[in-house]
Amino acid sequence: MNRKIFISTGEVSGDLHGSLLANALFNEAKKKSIDLEICGLGGARMKKEGVQILQDTTSISAIGIWEALPLILPTIRIQRRFYKLLKKYPPDCLILIDYMGPNINIGAKLKRSRNNIPIYYYIAPQEWAWRVGNNSTTNLINFSDKIFAIFKQEAIFYRRRGGNVSWVGHPMLDLTKKLPSKKFSRTILKLKANQNILLLMPASRPQELKYILPTFLKTAKKLQLRYPSLLVYIPSCRSIFDEKFRQGLEKYEIKGKVISQQDNSKFMPYIYSLTKLALCKSGTVNMELALYGIPQIIGYRVSRVTAFIAKRILNFKVRFISPVNLLVKKFIIPEFVQKNFNEKKIFFKACRLLDLTSEKVKIKKGYTLLRKELGEEGVVDRAAKEIINSII
Repeated sequence: MNRKIFISTGEVSGDLHGSLLANALFNEAKKKSIDLEICGLGGARMKKEGVQILQDTTSISAIGIWEALPLILPTIRIQRRFYKLLKKYPPDCLILIDYMGPNINIGAKLKRSRNNIPIYYYIAPQEWAWRVGNNSTTNLINFSDKIFAIFKQEAIFYRRRGGNVSWVGHPMLDLTKKLPSKKFSRTILKLKANQNILLLMPASRPQELKYILPTFLKTAKKLQLRYPSLLVYIPSCRSIFDEKFRQGLEKYEIKGKVISQQDNSKFMPYIYSLTKLALCKSGTVNMELALYGIPQIIGYRVSRVTAFIAKRILNFKVRFISPVNLLVKKFIIPEFVQKNFNEKKIFFKACRLLDLTSEKVKIKKGYTLLRKELGEEGVVDRAAKEIINSII
């Protein structure tokens, strides 16, 4: 039995989730003696799992109106090519993963054409948490035959509006394994007995190198002066960022190192084991750090133009920017956004987290609450099994 699946996703996190799902889909297909072919939009991780990548979309991602302008035409061209392939070589189903703008367009256009290709949305836009304008939603429900929700609130939100929803849980649960001991980690990373790590995770998009990285580097320098035993590690999720990160460490005379994308999977468990505090942008990484119990501070900034349009014209409203805080509906981890995103404020909060046991305990308790909201392990396998069964 031969079957074909198309996947559409973008950005580094979408490529990660696409690779996990693709691996599970191939495994499930093998169990049922299905010869499965998966094609799509994604990146290197999906390609490594056997997906035929029609276009690498990890490099054309941005948050913000002003920041996204240069990417509009390239994205439209990719969408058109992808849509033509869908029509010319119809798959047994189309899976949309995150990547809200492009995926909403692809799904809506495909449904308008009255094509019978089943459309599944995995990791949908977080509309249950934020709103634009008059509280209207995207038309995701209208074109999605099924939504695989990773958050309980997401499942409730779409179900109440008439969506066909399956709550599978959060896929980061499947990636979180027991960390190696601190002693062994120090041996692997060649660190002294008193040395620990200040982890910087500032960017997965080019614009974040400009708006986020410098402030985190300035904060890291101040923290290293106060805590000389802290070494700064910056894991790179894109090879084109490596040199920018190295230049940043040199510019601010920070002791530390950049972990290349190729070495991430090899060294991250040891780095996490020795991390005292992480300074990171908002995103999937917040969930991963939380599941490992690592204290973190979130920071984010977009251009003034984007911030003005979002607030004054689009009436964009969101109480929290971190998915961790969104899920438990309170500030478990500190957030510094736009005007509040500066090294003095972040430094002050970082010192409290490093010095005060009570601050660390507060975060750990919050992480325990979060864990209860994420479901059970086996998330990706559950989604893959349901998808494969639907196309047999």
